[in-house]
Amino acid sequence: MQYKKINVEVIVVAEEAEAVVAGLNAALDQLEESHTLFGGEIDTVAFEHSGKRRRSALGHTIAAGETVVGALKTARNGMKVALRAVI
Repeated sequence: MQYKKINVEVIVVAEEAEAVVAGLNAALDQLEESHTLFGGEIDTVAFEHSGKRRRSALGHTIAAGETVVGALKTARNGMKVALRAVI
């Protein structure tokens, strides 16, 4: 029989680490009810983030949407001015 090891890395704010570990342990307990799990452990390691926080793909999408909204508002205002000039 073959087995696979699953590694998961999650980075959270230090103050929330204990709550996240408790939640992960509860989720593993629920998984154990329907699947066979062998061993495993959850380690926590403190570290300092060396660079600025990177934006996720969702963050980039939201920022792009905000840019589009700003551009549409500017275009709408330009059209109002142009229509008033014509009338």
